[in-house]
Amino acid sequence: MIENIQNKSKRSLEDKKIPEKLTNLEIPDISLQSSNGEYVQLRRKESFKIVIYCYPMTGRPDKSLPKNWNKIPGAKGCTIENSTIRDNYEELIKLNSLPIGITTQSISEIEEMTKRLKINHDILSDCNLILAKCLNLPLFNVDNKDYIKRITLVVDNSIIKKVFYPILKPEKHIQEIISWLKKQN
Repeated sequence: MIENIQNKSKRSLEDKKIPEKLTNLEIPDISLQSSNGEYVQLRRKESFKIVIYCYPMTGRPDKSLPKNWNKIPGAKGCTIENSTIRDNYEELIKLNSLPIGITTQSISEIEEMTKRLKINHDILSDCNLILAKCLNLPLFNVDNKDYIKRITLVVDNSIIKKVFYPILKPEKHIQEIISWLKKQN
């Protein structure tokens, strides 16, 4: 019991260091596949920012969530997060920022979700944990499958300028992103 508390405390301290470890790093020179089958390059030297929001998984109406999914801190809320980013897409574009979602789900799962939710931006699959491993992103494991914890990286000229982590209220996270972007303009 004491060991579990110590391990939790250690992980909590490590989690608090994630934003400072990632800020000012260059985004890796990798491409991930999107729901439309195309590969999207993450390292870009462009005039707009990229808002990379990573999330564990979006549930499907025809499949049950993993057991106790809603009890895992940060696991619940992926559908609402994707939907609020979709609904605020034009605002993000006005703020010179392009949203890109990343999950460990397969292309077929992402394709189903993007059609069902009418997602208007790229959602990429990191099912092989390429980005997650390159940046040492926080993960959790359920039923022998790794999931990326909810985290957002704002990238400008291939450099991570802002890290939102932990994200405790995914339904309100888009407002945090927009507020930060407005302060940068």
